[in-house]
Amino acid sequence: MRDFSVQMKDLARRVQEASVYLQVDDARLEVAELETQAADPTLWDDQDRARGVTSRLSSLKSDVDVVEQLQASLSDMQTLYELMREAGDESIESEIDQLSGTLTKQLDQLELRSLFTGEYDERDAICSINSGAGGTEACDWAEMLFRMYSRWCERNEFTLVVTDLSPGEEVGISSVSFTVKGRHAYGLLTGEKGVHRLVRISPFDSQSRRHTSFASFEIVPALEVEELPEIDESELRVDTYRASGAGGQHVNKTDSAIRLTHLPTGIVVQCQNERSQLQNRAQAMAILSARLAEKQRVDRAAELAKISGNKMEVGWGSQIRSYVLAPYQLVRDERTKMIDGHEQPIYETGNVVNVLDGDIDNFLSAFLQWRRSQS
Repeated sequence: MRDFSVQMKDLARRVQEASVYLQVDDARLEVAELETQAADPTLWDDQDRARGVTSRLSSLKSDVDVVEQLQASLSDMQTLYELMREAGDESIESEIDQLSGTLTKQLDQLELRSLFTGEYDERDAICSINSGAGGTEACDWAEMLFRMYSRWCERNEFTLVVTDLSPGEEVGISSVSFTVKGRHAYGLLTGEKGVHRLVRISPFDSQSRRHTSFASFEIVPALEVEELPEIDESELRVDTYRASGAGGQHVNKTDSAIRLTHLPTGIVVQCQNERSQLQNRAQAMAILSARLAEKQRVDRAAELAKISGNKMEVGWGSQIRSYVLAPYQLVRDERTKMIDGHEQPIYETGNVVNVLDGDIDNFLSAFLQWRRSQS
């Protein structure tokens, strides 16, 4: 008969730690206070405040519920184990093993929360993918990356909303902008920022030669309305054009798509996913504001580094991951950690097919652990 006592002790420790880093005791108190506010019929007189209250309430209740569910599962496992030992019934062992596996997986995912240290890690993520030099190859690679993130969103129940897509001249996409909606979307995806490199035998080369392609991933957190910087309309150039892609006859008959260019910084935002020009403009303004806020944060950090004399690592434009399909199969994060005095990649795997199908959780977790080790 299998002994689960050590396993259950470790799971109990991890559940208790989850209760601590999610601050469940404090969350219960805040939930009671927010529920009182939410019950106030005048709350929605101030819609921004109401949305803040309901959003915060939902997040805190989610944290409390998940810990209570873990505690209940652990209690069930302990009860079954005692029953198995008292009755000598080994048939219960498989049920205990299944509960243990489920608990372990849930805790593995939950423990990522303890690695979120950024101010905006809970927010939605505003993302873009741009093909690099290389024409057809690069556009095909950009589309492969977009599919990878789309599949990751599906696996993790995030909502992905495309705001703009420019197809490649022959295949793939030249660029795509999209928002990933869901709690901790920005925190999870922030480590993806940078250049992604693909090495493979080109399907577009009649001589079957190996090609290297590049595409960049950019990300900023979505901000609340009150956090967005004000934009002087006189500093904007606004262009309208006809939307392209899926959407039926409507996209070909009206100039509903919007392109905003912020003249002082050169930041360009396009939006064509909504049916009206007014809606596209509002969404484009929100994205532009978020990108301007991110630029301000980056500029401040660079200025502080200049004053202190510290050398800043350049994030945008740096190669952060290589995907090799030939002559061998390997996906490797180019950021490194020291193990026994030797530099090692923070994570790598030979399962390229799964990674390109959206299985990137281990890379995301490895980056968050690496980031914490650097602080």
